[in-house]
Amino acid sequence: KMAGSSLPWTGSAYLFLQSTCKTIALPSLYESSQKKPCVFKALKLALADSTGSVNGVDMLKVHCSHPHLIVQLRFCRQENCRRFLRSYREGALQKSLQSHLQLSLATTMVPLEVELKVGSEHLDKMLKDEDRCLECIYREKPDRLPDEEITELEECFKSLMLHQSTNNNVAGKDCSPLKCPSQPYPPQGSSLPTELTFIFQGQQFDNRTITPDDHQKFAKSVSKKWKQVGRSLQRSCRALRDPAIDTVALEYEREGLYEQAYQMLLRFIQSEGKRATIARLVTALEENGLVSLAEELLGLHSSEECS
Repeated sequence: KMAGSSLPWTGSAYLFLQSTCKTIALPSLYESSQKKPCVFKALKLALADSTGSVNGVDMLKVHCSHPHLIVQLRFCRQENCRRFLRSYREGALQKSLQSHLQLSLATTMVPLEVELKVGSEHLDKMLKDEDRCLECIYREKPDRLPDEEITELEECFKSLMLHQSTNNNVAGKDCSPLKCPSQPYPPQGSSLPTELTFIFQGQQFDNRTITPDDHQKFAKSVSKKWKQVGRSLQRSCRALRDPAIDTVALEYEREGLYEQAYQMLLRFIQSEGKRATIARLVTALEENGLVSLAEELLGLHSSEECS
């Protein structure tokens, strides 16, 4: 406890990770439905190493902000936070992350740059003053519960650890038993629980799932209206209910409109799975006067004509 408070000691910080290897992009790996569980496993094990306990620090959310992977951390005991800070300061956490990523991804060494931030404070500049770092983390109260995606990955992680403890034949680097909760981009050939076709401007279109190309075009062209589109999608998407859209706006304010729009639609895609269809997105675009963008996504004219 600090500052004479009778409440449990809790604090929050953001761990920034960036690979210095040009061929390894951590955000892209985490956005991959196949690699996400492997990256999560490496993060979980390395954080456990840093505190001496698998429950020593919680991951509340993992942000993909190229070239960084940003992990929001929550500490519920001062002792665990102190252990984490010492591990971070001594470089043990960085080495552990590199080692676990190498094993989980079955690749060569993943060289990392790490940075620890709390609000506008860069803790790397004050690591020798442990108490000051603790005060900064303590002042930054966690503003969320673990993301639904994090919760699902945690359950898969626990199942995997149980599986490994009862079956010595499971290789430590095999992350196949740990399946990603909801694939970011469902296979376009999969059967849909909604209508297979829809009508737009008198023409019939296949009601396919949203593709990575759709995702990029949307983020590039929607501009300031991304929030309005998000609120249209919100009516049928639990993951975008309040305050999700405003949270995305705040979290990615520095990255700009493209990243805000990209992250909003990513939440929709990940939470809705096979139901993240182009028809739902086109309807939301129409509702907000973005017919030209809808036409572009459906291939009715080029992006140049839309700009």
